[in-house]
Amino acid sequence: MGVPALFRWLSKKYPRIVYKVQEEHPKPIESSRDDDGNITIYSPVDITTPNPNGQEFDCLYLDMNGIVHPCSHPENKPAPETEEEMMREVFLYTERVVNMVRPRKLLMMAIDGVAPRAKMNQQRSRRFRSAQEAKEKEESKQQYYKEMESQGHQFSDEQKGKKAWDSNAITPGTPFMDLLAQSLRYWVAKKMNDDPGWKGLQVVISDASVPGEGEHKIMDYIRRQRSQPNHDANTEHVIYGLDADLIMLALATHEPNFKVLREDVFAQSDKQRQKNKGSRGEPQQLKSEVEKNKNQPAEPNPFIFLDVTTLREYLYFELKLPNMPFPYDLERAIDDWVFMIFFVGNDFLPHLPSLEIREGAIDTLLAIWKRSLPLMGGYVTKHGDVNLPRVQMILDGLASSEDEIFRRRKETEDRQDRNQKRRKIEQHKRDLELRNKGSNRAPLPENRNMDLSTESSTNSMNVGGVEYKNQSEFIGIKDNNDLIANRHKIRMANMNAAEMLKAQMSGGVNIPNEAPAHEGDDSHKRKHPDEQPDDEQVPGIKVTKTEADDEEQGEESAPPLANEANKLKVNADGTVEQEDIVKLWEPGYRERYYRQKFGIELSDVEERRKIVHKYLEGLCWVLKYYYQGCPSWKWYYPYHYAPFAADFENIQSLPINFELGEPFRPFEQLMGVFPAASGIHIPRPFSKYMTEEDSPILDFYPEDFQIDMNGKKMIWQGVALLPFIDENRLTKALSERYDDLSDDEKRRNERGKETLMISESHPLYDQICQLYTKRKGNSVMELDVQKASSLAGFAESDPEVIPGSTFYSPLTSLDDQPDLVDDKSIAVRYTYPEQLHPHKSIILRSFKHKPKQLTQYDIEKARNGGDNHRGGGSHNQFRGNNSAVPTSIYNGPGRPPRPSYGRPQRPPPSYIQGRPTGARPPQGVFSPSLGHTHGRPRPPPPTMGMGRPRPPPPTGGFRGNYGSARPPYQGHPGNQRRY
Repeated sequence: MGVPALFRWLSKKYPRIVYKVQEEHPKPIESSRDDDGNITIYSPVDITTPNPNGQEFDCLYLDMNGIVHPCSHPENKPAPETEEEMMREVFLYTERVVNMVRPRKLLMMAIDGVAPRAKMNQQRSRRFRSAQEAKEKEESKQQYYKEMESQGHQFSDEQKGKKAWDSNAITPGTPFMDLLAQSLRYWVAKKMNDDPGWKGLQVVISDASVPGEGEHKIMDYIRRQRSQPNHDANTEHVIYGLDADLIMLALATHEPNFKVLREDVFAQSDKQRQKNKGSRGEPQQLKSEVEKNKNQPAEPNPFIFLDVTTLREYLYFELKLPNMPFPYDLERAIDDWVFMIFFVGNDFLPHLPSLEIREGAIDTLLAIWKRSLPLMGGYVTKHGDVNLPRVQMILDGLASSEDEIFRRRKETEDRQDRNQKRRKIEQHKRDLELRNKGSNRAPLPENRNMDLSTESSTNSMNVGGVEYKNQSEFIGIKDNNDLIANRHKIRMANMNAAEMLKAQMSGGVNIPNEAPAHEGDDSHKRKHPDEQPDDEQVPGIKVTKTEADDEEQGEESAPPLANEANKLKVNADGTVEQEDIVKLWEPGYRERYYRQKFGIELSDVEERRKIVHKYLEGLCWVLKYYYQGCPSWKWYYPYHYAPFAADFENIQSLPINFELGEPFRPFEQLMGVFPAASGIHIPRPFSKYMTEEDSPILDFYPEDFQIDMNGKKMIWQGVALLPFIDENRLTKALSERYDDLSDDEKRRNERGKETLMISESHPLYDQICQLYTKRKGNSVMELDVQKASSLAGFAESDPEVIPGSTFYSPLTSLDDQPDLVDDKSIAVRYTYPEQLHPHKSIILRSFKHKPKQLTQYDIEKARNGGDNHRGGGSHNQFRGNNSAVPTSIYNGPGRPPRPSYGRPQRPPPSYIQGRPTGARPPQGVFSPSLGHTHGRPRPPPPTMGMGRPRPPPPTGGFRGNYGSARPPYQGHPGNQRRY
């Protein structure tokens, strides 16, 4: 979901929800040598053994786009050469995830199918940006080759002509996605033939031919199973994916036993940061370290669990208020909390201008909700429906704070800019001292015209994905004598380097792929916004965006920005500076905002009312989508920007109605989201429309488009001002050429069904085989839930399946993926069971509650803002059997309170509204009576005045006098930090 930094915010606010996955790796059993070197044979992981995480799981759901993207175009290693090699990488990654979780009943692989129209706007923006990035990288790469050849270097035509693989191919309807579906079915059959751990497993594959986003197809399956009378309310669920919205979706199921599995995408950056801290040594030493580690393969990122059960426990205390006029309902309160997250960001609507998660937007909304809830008479949402009068109270509370939020934001940004400049000056001085210390020559003079950019002192550049070293290395500069003798060469080399950097920026902004399909708020494809380098301008470099043709802008598109705002200054760290014409922190910002962003005047009340109505529809659409399924396949928000909270007036009078409609066909979506540069993935009869001069829809595919930074600094945060697709014009144009498609292309454009696969060892095998007998061929059969481990639904024969025959490998170029002779698996087309009643936000009666995880210390810490207000911290260590960390190392139960150094820390402003009454419970006791969140109990005073209380001495005493050296903090092993 489009909520930048949501996962990191949650893991810091509620640190006990995240802990590391214990992973068992294949073990080497044999080594041999051949002509190419050593070969090591590994024994596979035996997943029939107990899970090393101390807990068994029933169902594993894979959001496959989160696997396909990093496998097809990885960051930390060379990309696979062919699409078939990409399939092998997908197999290896998927097997690693399955080995971690070891599901005992069900494995579901869901690939993104055709998305609702509301999501296609974002997909269109991402894919146009990706194509522009690829174009600019190719241009800069060719410029690099040209510059290097002018200096005598040689490159083959193959090197210069090789182009990067187009990641836009990971879109429903392309040949790549068809190969992916076939390959997954083959690989599952192979595992069922070879791996004992897969023989009792049921595998459901929902490929790209099945409409819907992968994670929402998974949730639709869970909701339907949950409505069945035989559903086990104690089922242990695990869902894998990188999107932050998986957390919200897991909460929306109201299945308490839920975990979200994901890569620890911050682990690599944390390692690099630690490495950088220790890299201030002699230049020769640093060079040798670089050479030593240059060819070492990057370690795979570790994995972490986000425990939704523990998050629900945190939210119990976070959302409970004292003296309420109606009963507290945790499930309804969680739904309200999820709904408020949508205000901060989602994939279907631009977020409100006043809400930024790093500015405490969630806490701000939560504080407004707490103030308003007693006056509302009930909760804001109910089973996916929104109570508009109560939403009005939330928006009124936010509107009263908007002016102050914008002013504080500007003050914070100015302060951060000053601090960044100061730090860079200090770092520059330290670098000079280090260079002088490591040299026997005279000290280098300080450069008073130093470049404050973070990239200015690097010794290598990366242009278009091609890394090249400092030009002085090419011309043999070694010491000061060489510097004097080769001044002319150095000057020319520096000029060449500047030209190459300029080439990197030529033709527009080097736009990263904002968020591929697998990305969420903390994607591995770009640095987390919290970790971005400082933003100082590279002197003398300006990049001018190409203006989009005004005639190509639809009626609903935002107006072009003023010419002076089109010039973007690209900094060395990837940030961009663009004049902010709106100036939200100055009076009159609303007039400027609507004039610049919507092309209307503030006095145009009717048009502003239309914008508010569409945005309100969007909020209701998103909530319904998360709780009941897609309410409309055709609805979308027809603007690039959101209104202000102050513009939501009398919203209860606005009608909210949706028509379900039908999803697009795969080729219709491709034509709606692809730029012309990705037309190679579309059948030729359709792709011609992207480039032909007489095309009736040529204006849908601009080669150049504007990016409005909208007050942001990172380029991926900018708004791509693309024209919206006119559905009627698109479908009319395509309908004229459907007859020109080949039979295979027509097959790829059809709507498919899920596939259910089992091995011959499964109890359901005999029943499934009956579908392939002459007597019951092509009939539909209801699954026996007793034999299918409570899997409800319907099966029908697949005309492409012949039980017991040879399963031919679709990966003909890979020797390690052979045909499966005498295949011992069987596959059928699978249909979800009917949802017997609408999804309800309740805990099922048969659910068995588990022991509480949180201590009073954990609750108090969350009320004080968690780690968000006290720096970072590592993830909790492994927790076996879903229990709290052993407490035997402490004198009391749970974690000890952190010692106080001086005055107690103040809670965040949104929590300062009152204090609880009553006696303070013993440490570590779960006390629902303290479930309010208007404030936090006053901590007991330190035993030694306002100073830190003396901790008990460790065994053997301290070395030296206490006071001159602080003993190590004996805190929770998974949350240690330095003081």
